[in-house]
Amino acid sequence: MQPMDEKLQRLLGDAARAARLRLGLTQAEMAAKVDLGSSVYGRVERGTMMPSVPTLRRMCVALGISADVLLSLLVQEGKGAVARPSPESGEHPELSRIVHLLRGWSPERLALLRKLLEVADSNLMS
Repeated sequence: MQPMDEKLQRLLGDAARAARLRLGLTQAEMAAKVDLGSSVYGRVERGTMMPSVPTLRRMCVALGISADVLLSLLVQEGKGAVARPSPESGEHPELSRIVHLLRGWSPERLALLRKLLEVADSNLMS
């Protein structure tokens, strides 16, 4: 494989990982969404394998980003568009999963959850 191809695979893997983490999904969950085995999807994210065009399309749909972003042709600003992961953000993957679950909740349910968390937090600190 030529060096440019290897670089593209790494960039695609980095972008896919960042978008997956932003959605709070595990590799296994993402693999199921795009109809791949977990180990195969892991190879894509590690940059050791280039997905087929149909798989790339399924990844774009599941991640909610364009192929331009995954192929590093365009770095989109805003929702779901990431060119590289940002490990310096310090956000724990579990927090991302929780946020992903809560996105569809009503404001009332979110307010109730916040109150429950405040009570639990105060009891845990005692």
